Amino acid sequence: MAEHDPDQPPDRPPDWPPDRPIADQPVGGRFDGSEHRFPIRVYFEDTDLSGVVYHANYLRFMERARSDMLRLVGVDQRGAHDAGEGAYAITELAIRYKAPAKLDDALVVVSRVAKVRAASVDIQQRVMRGAEILTTAEVTAALVGASGRPRRQPKQWIEAFERLVWVQSGDEGK
Repeated sequence: MAEHDPDQPPDRPPDWPPDRPIADQPVGGRFDGSEHRFPIRVYFEDTDLSGVVYHANYLRFMERARSDMLRLVGVDQRGAHDAGEGAYAITELAIRYKAPAKLDDALVVVSRVAKVRAASVDIQQRVMRGAEILTTAEVTAALVGASGRPRRQPKQWIEAFERLVWVQSGDEGK
């Protein structure tokens, strides 16, 4: 994991231009190098009758983390949607459940950009309880227009994602 630069606020991604604003606060999570870390607490509503997190709720946790990561780097999803410029849609998702989370667990969703293309971005995510990996996911989000067809992401968004691309070594986080 990359070390945090003490001269840069923790919610600012690495190599972020100092004259470019981050997002309006409040947002969830912070950057640790190129990884976004988003805290989650497991509430009763997140669990099933057996007392563990219902499998679909991990997707909700990861969606919240991705949304706040985008907000932090200046991707204005609401503005784009309201202006009719499109919205992100999940076009691919591979998820693996390794261990259950339980009521009142303190979790962290770690997100990192793996690949950027003209109309989409690949994001790797994992849900952690301390050092234990509970769930991993590979997500592709494509920007789609009102017609439902992919459209090119704004240049500023692509540049923001490219600054965050994770260069993976070995099988860390799998």
